[in-house]
Amino acid sequence: MKTKSQKLTQIEEGAGVLKNSQSVVLTDFTGLSANEMNALRKNVFGLGGSLLVFKKRLLKYVFEKEGMEFTPSDFAGQAGVVFSPKDMVETAGVVYKFSKVQNKLKILGGFNVTEKSFITAKDTQAIGQLPSREVLLGQLVYMLGTPIRSFMVVLNEKAKKS
Repeated sequence: MKTKSQKLTQIEEGAGVLKNSQSVVLTDFTGLSANEMNALRKNVFGLGGSLLVFKKRLLKYVFEKEGMEFTPSDFAGQAGVVFSPKDMVETAGVVYKFSKVQNKLKILGGFNVTEKSFITAKDTQAIGQLPSREVLLGQLVYMLGTPIRSFMVVLNEKAKKS
């Protein structure tokens, strides 16, 4: 059992990390081994983020300290909380990919810090399934270029007939 000062220290640490974050993903890590948790931490660290474990009540105080309203009482047990300075697409993507490899990890939801809004587990998973920004930009460029290429083929065939 933690003392009051340890709990206050954990709240302060969480508030400091939350202040520097754009997105938060909440996970249920029940059943993950220590090695699997370390692998997830390594993936999150690659984003520049961190993975912290909080009791629900303390997590509520972390959000309140930063002036955000969030009630994690719907979740069971402790929450593995991924804090990231990246946007929700990148953060949820890393957690989602890890959850596909490790079926024991469950996404409980997310929180967009910049908009101060909670995102449901279903929506967070859907966001995590989106392709990366670079892939989406590549698809957009291809789609924009296709009509131009088709038009050039038509002009080229017309010029051959003349």
